[in-house]
Amino acid sequence: MTLFRKNYSKLSDEELMSLLAKGGQSAFDELYRRYAQPMLHFFFRLLNADRERAEDMVHDLFLKIIEQPHSFDAVRPFRTWFYSLAANMVRNEYRSRQVRHEHAAYVGHQPEPLEFLKEDMDRQLFDHRLQTELSRLDSDAQLIFKLRFGEEMSVKQIAEIINCPEGTIKSRLFYITKQLGTKLAIYKPN
Repeated sequence: MTLFRKNYSKLSDEELMSLLAKGGQSAFDELYRRYAQPMLHFFFRLLNADRERAEDMVHDLFLKIIEQPHSFDAVRPFRTWFYSLAANMVRNEYRSRQVRHEHAAYVGHQPEPLEFLKEDMDRQLFDHRLQTELSRLDSDAQLIFKLRFGEEMSVKQIAEIINCPEGTIKSRLFYITKQLGTKLAIYKPN
């Protein structure tokens, strides 16, 4: 069995997807071995450290691959395609959270207000405020910001994942950071 696995470990992701489309369970096992942990970290960071939800998202992502291996676009590199699937799942989660938040506000269950700002603001309060401001952005803006600054991906990588021109990503990042800078100006040291 080890020898068999070694053969799979030498295959490219694209070759593994081709084998998976033909029913190769070992090909799936190898893809899972390569990507489960990185995807858990990806979802964990983009979902504000919600480990349980991140684990569910990893499960759902790999389930999509098992159920529809033929949906892989062989023209694109596997990694780009795979992260695009994950990014779309995060977008949907952001939209779902926004709907739940709006519903809670509608029925009168507003989240607790932030404490009044004190003279010596700590990092935790800033992070909380940043997350609050990020949650007010549209789902694409949240995703772009978190891919760039949370995942430290290049503009080119983000453009491939989002499937839009690099110039658009640069422009969106400029406006997102400008908007957040205005909203978070109170935290700027003198």
